Amino acid sequence: MLWYFLAIIVIITFVKAHRNTFLLTTNEIEVKVNTNEPNNKPDNGALRILHLSDLHMENLSITAEQIVKTNQGEAFDLIAITGDLLDRKRSIPHAVRYIETLWKLAPKLGIYVVFGNHDYVLSADKLAYLRAELEQIGCRVLCNETHTVDSALGKLHIIGIDDYATRRSDLAQTFATVTDDGIRLVLTHDPNVVLCMKEYHYDYLLAGHFHGGQIHWPKPFHLVKMGKLPRMNIVQGLHYHDDRPFYISEGLGQTGLNIRLRSRPEMTIHNLA
Repeated sequence: MLWYFLAIIVIITFVKAHRNTFLLTTNEIEVKVNTNEPNNKPDNGALRILHLSDLHMENLSITAEQIVKTNQGEAFDLIAITGDLLDRKRSIPHAVRYIETLWKLAPKLGIYVVFGNHDYVLSADKLAYLRAELEQIGCRVLCNETHTVDSALGKLHIIGIDDYATRRSDLAQTFATVTDDGIRLVLTHDPNVVLCMKEYHYDYLLAGHFHGGQIHWPKPFHLVKMGKLPRMNIVQGLHYHDDRPFYISEGLGQTGLNIRLRSRPEMTIHNLA
C-alpha cells in the first residue's frame, strides 16, 4: 500500500512539474547605467531589451508565437538571446524558425545571439551552419566579438563573450574594439565569467545557464558543480559584483526531462536608462 501511495505522489509531482514548463513568467527590470562620457546619453534616453535564454529546442514548451503575442504592442530596441539554443543538429531548422518568428516584434537594433555550452555539443561544421542560418535571417551572432550601434542611450557597445563553461571566453579579444565612451552591454551564457571581469568594465550583463535550478527542490544542490556563483547562492535574477549589475535568466527551455519544480520559464524585459 505504501508503494502505491508513493507512486501516486511521484506521478502527481511529475505532472505538475511538466505543467510548470508551460507557465511563462515575465519579469521587468529597471536598471540605471553609467557612461564615461557625460554628453553621450541623450536627455530621457532609455533602452528596452527583451532577454531570452536557454531555449533548448528539444525540451521547450513555450512557442515563439506565444512570446510574440504576449509582447504585442511592445516596442523593443533589441532582443538578446544568451545561448543554449539546442542540443542536436536536427533541431537547427526549428531553432532558426523559432528566432525568425521573433522578428515580428520588430526590434529597432536587431536580434543578437551568443552560444552556450549545449550549442557546442554540435560539431564545428554544424555550429557554423547554425550561425550562417541565423545570420541569413538577420541576426547578429557574437563569439568574443563586439558590435557598436547608435541607440537611445547614445553609443552602445553590444559585447558578446563566448561560453565560459567550455573555456571559450576570450575577454581581451572581445573588448579589443570597445572604446571608452558609450554604454557597455555584455551578452554571455555562463554568468560565472563576471568573477573574472574586474579589469573589464561593463554597465550591464545578461546571462542564463542555470535555469533557476530547474529542479529547485528543496534547493538546487546539483548546481554546485556549475561554478562559484551557485555556491554563492546566485543562480537567478538581478545581482551585483564589483558594484556592476548582471542578470541571470531562468531560461525558456529545460535540459534532461521536460519538467520544472519551483522554477518557471522566464522572459525578461530590461529597461536601461
